[in-house]
Amino acid sequence: MKRVGFVQTNPEFGAVESNLKRALDLASKVESDLLVFPELFNTGYLFLSREEALKLSEGLDGPTIRKLSDFASEHSTAIVAGFPERDGGKVYNSAVAIDVDGDVKGVYRKTHLFYEEKLIFDPGDTGFRVFDLAGMRVGIMICFDWIFPESARSLALSGAQVIAHPSCLVMPYAPKADPVRALENRVFIILSDRSGIEERGGKKLRYHGMSLISDPKMNILAQAPEEGEHVGIAEIDPKLAEDKRVNELNDIFLDRRPEFYVKIC
Repeated sequence: MKRVGFVQTNPEFGAVESNLKRALDLASKVESDLLVFPELFNTGYLFLSREEALKLSEGLDGPTIRKLSDFASEHSTAIVAGFPERDGGKVYNSAVAIDVDGDVKGVYRKTHLFYEEKLIFDPGDTGFRVFDLAGMRVGIMICFDWIFPESARSLALSGAQVIAHPSCLVMPYAPKADPVRALENRVFIILSDRSGIEERGGKKLRYHGMSLISDPKMNILAQAPEEGEHVGIAEIDPKLAEDKRVNELNDIFLDRRPEFYVKIC
């Protein structure tokens, strides 16, 4: 059995150091094998320009990742956390995967950019990745990736037992849709959404919170309210995600007929 959880935060835009401290203070209150933090949890979401994103972004050797790595090692907790990643002259909406010993296993760069993110970030180029974290196979998708069922299916077909889903949801659907993604792929999903309101440059975004953990049968094992900062924990058996049978005659993977799915590809 494994203990997994989400850390729902309400970051202040640009206040990287205090956002990180507050998130880790929340995380330190629980014991968990894996914790998932929201999309862009260290910077806030509402960037007004690409230049602003570049200024607040950092590489995998940056201070945010170093502090997350130190926390992971100190608490024996694997971490998935969203951050703006700089790579040369490019900037990505990314999520880092860190194992329980503090080892940075890699990064996932958001595949499906939402709305004005297309004006800020470079399109993700990693493809959907699955990492070995805390003895689990953990896939990552970020926020708007959820609306494309191919995202979760690609991760499940790549062996993910758990899907980590860092988010800044401005549409209210994902907390309802993620349990469906868990069911149709027979995986666990950890949605870590941010809460609160951001107002900058005449723009205003309201985030929906409601972070959750869903099992492969759509049961919600833990859920945060819409408002406020919260940590939620659930105990799971990742091996349950390896059983893709609906009944003795149906298996959701073995019954697939890709020859009839050509339009998807």
